Amino acid sequence: MTDTLEFHRCLPLGAEAHPLQRWEEAPCFSGFSPLPKPLVCTILQYMKVIAQIKLIPTPEQHEALTRTMEQANAACDYISQVAWETRTFKKYDLQKLVYQKVRDQFDLSAQLTVRMLAKVGDAYKLDTRTLRTFKPHGAIAYDDRILSYQLSQGTVNIWTLEGRQRIPFVCGERQRELLQFRQGESDLVLVKNTFYLLVVCDIEEPGSAEIEGILGVDLGIANIASDSDGEHYSGEQVEQTHQRFHDLRQRLQRCGSKSAKRHLKKLRKRQARFQKDTNHRISKTLVAKAKDTNRGIALEDLTDIRERTRLRKTQRARHSNWAFAQLRQFISYKAALAGVPVFIVGAAYTSQRCSVCGHTERGNRPTQNHFCCLSCGHTTSADTNAAINISRAAVSPPTVSEAALPSRQGQAHAL
Repeated sequence: MTDTLEFHRCLPLGAEAHPLQRWEEAPCFSGFSPLPKPLVCTILQYMKVIAQIKLIPTPEQHEALTRTMEQANAACDYISQVAWETRTFKKYDLQKLVYQKVRDQFDLSAQLTVRMLAKVGDAYKLDTRTLRTFKPHGAIAYDDRILSYQLSQGTVNIWTLEGRQRIPFVCGERQRELLQFRQGESDLVLVKNTFYLLVVCDIEEPGSAEIEGILGVDLGIANIASDSDGEHYSGEQVEQTHQRFHDLRQRLQRCGSKSAKRHLKKLRKRQARFQKDTNHRISKTLVAKAKDTNRGIALEDLTDIRERTRLRKTQRARHSNWAFAQLRQFISYKAALAGVPVFIVGAAYTSQRCSVCGHTERGNRPTQNHFCCLSCGHTTSADTNAAINISRAAVSPPTVSEAALPSRQGQAHAL
């Protein structure tokens, strides 16, 4: 009995099939054995996620890591100076020019030297008109040649100027799961005298399942988010925290003493961390709701919203504190990991259009919180009405002709 081999080719969507060439019809290729089963091609999509782990070095190991970081960044300054003087900005050209000098002068390993050359080359990709300098405690990249993980023991083996060091680390259960999918480089960073490793992990994205509806989400300031089911996620606590830190910073800056400056340093980024945590919790809740109800998520496109709106002076600080782009980013990546599709729709007139009859008029929204249609009399929360319009726009665009609507130029967007 003779076995028959089947060959399946993967074509791009929309590509036309053409007759197989002679080399394509061959049962096997040079250097390869025939496959006993049909060849099936599958395209997998991966998302890069960062797992942060905290290193617990001894005082001697901490000193070794600090010296290594300072020496590596000093090497970057030297490489950058040579690149600037010789106008040589590509990584491979720089490697031919200064590789051996860097190794001899800074006592770095071969692989760490290559990583520092890549760091300088990447810095000049953005702009070659400015001399690049590097902070002594700036992050440095490690790869598998100079960094290894012992996950079962909870340690890492990392290269330093004092030789390889085995250092314990701690992380959460979620981070430990992500480390199983570690891929590529890890960045060593120093934050408030504590060392962390930022590990790149490739997570396979599940395919998007068939959905039965759309969960519309309206983003705002008074309510950070409102969904089309009528649930609101208030921004009152975020605003209170922002105002409290703002007033405290002003008082400390007016004082100007050494104690006040130390206090200001401790306050640095505390509000940003609180707001980031709030956005994480809201995005997690919205994605979980969409997944449990087998729905996609629709968000409005707020690109350049700060340039397109006019505000009173008293509203500017609050508007600038609005982290809608961060919330949209969190929703997008959490939804991708959960297999929930995300749709981005235009934000034009979603707050003015009636979700019942479609009548669009600025007067439909007499106050920030209240919506009352002047045509059919429908009354509801303004944010809920907008979220419903957003969910419907993801399925089909609004039927109201926007050419007949008043121009948006010079109008302030009601938030």
